[in-house]
Amino acid sequence: MAAGANRAAYVAGTFDTKGRELSYLRQCLEKLGLRVVTVDLSTAGKTSTASVHPREVARHHPEGERAVFSNDRGSAVTAMALAFERFMLSRRDVGGLVSAGGSGGTTLATQAMRALPVGLPKVMVSTMASGDVRPYVGPSDICMMYSITDVSGINRISEKVLANAAHALAGMIAHPAPSAGTVKPALGLTMFGVTTPCVQAVTKRLGEAYDCLVFHATGVGGQSMEKLADSGLLEGVIDVSTTEVADEVVGGVLSAGPQRLDVFARRAIPYVGSCGALDMVNFHAWDTVPERFRGRTLYRHNPNVTLMRTTADECRAIGEFIARKLNAMAGPVRFLIPEGGVSAIDRPDQPFHDPEADRVLFETIERQFRAGPGRKLIRLPLHVNDEAFADALVAAWHEVAAPAAAARAAR
Repeated sequence: MAAGANRAAYVAGTFDTKGRELSYLRQCLEKLGLRVVTVDLSTAGKTSTASVHPREVARHHPEGERAVFSNDRGSAVTAMALAFERFMLSRRDVGGLVSAGGSGGTTLATQAMRALPVGLPKVMVSTMASGDVRPYVGPSDICMMYSITDVSGINRISEKVLANAAHALAGMIAHPAPSAGTVKPALGLTMFGVTTPCVQAVTKRLGEAYDCLVFHATGVGGQSMEKLADSGLLEGVIDVSTTEVADEVVGGVLSAGPQRLDVFARRAIPYVGSCGALDMVNFHAWDTVPERFRGRTLYRHNPNVTLMRTTADECRAIGEFIARKLNAMAGPVRFLIPEGGVSAIDRPDQPFHDPEADRVLFETIERQFRAGPGRKLIRLPLHVNDEAFADALVAAWHEVAAPAAAARAAR
């Protein structure tokens, strides 16, 4: 994206139904001295007062305009959201993006916002912002602002809310975070409560050389880490806690989605991974555990979190998922298996100690993993939280990161 005076504030939305509100945002931004580009996301195909006509946006859909301007509103919104995402990624003057709307307008605008780089200002004024906003925000840094009243005209309330949104965007565009002169390369790590000692030991060893960004592996945590990796903001990752895969495969509440780990097939950055907390699937309070799982080994982690031990069959499926993703990675890979246990409660005399289930997990990954130059799987007779396992992770990281470090030193 361009910087400085060339940057524009983008105002996007359905101008056929929210034209007054979106135009008010434009007026507020122009009064603050910003160059504004308005983008119409209407799916009716009518004339538009915006800088960018909806047909121009629709042409960015892989199937062209016809995919957007259909007779079905649901499919039209879905298609326009994809077209708008691709439109925004094609622009080179984006200083920030603001929108206003209800559920449909929020869906349209936030798909593109999620695709934009972390740090680029994004503000969404929405009637949906007082509820569960995860479907809209996901792993991105979107500022959600509740509209209070419906986004339907300019009144004494909407005027204040929309003006605040415009001023917030203008402030972020005009006052970006200063870039430090010398910065340490950023390293992403995944942590869960039951793998905390391991990750803390790793960050202690690497903290002087790297800016260690630790992500809580609760679904959106893994997504956030991979969002940064996809944006080119991470030097690499030490993915200690791949537990979100267990929730995806078995049906827990903390899945990061079926696309977990896919970013490393697109981005050839160094990857060190492990089996942290793959012994568990997460649910909320005890009474939220699905009936079909009530006879399983359950552990009350706290009043709001219930853990379920993965079975040997589930571990086989989890291992297949992980091996498939590891085999697709484009960069150097080290995957370390802690044979002594994968979480704080997977030890002898602990509730999730199940050597047979662990054995199936480890052997499945090992059997299906394709080793090669730059790609190694390492089994160690250690527990994930042993100090020696943290040492092994750090040593593996130095191996895969050495070429990148040499390249940096040469510049």
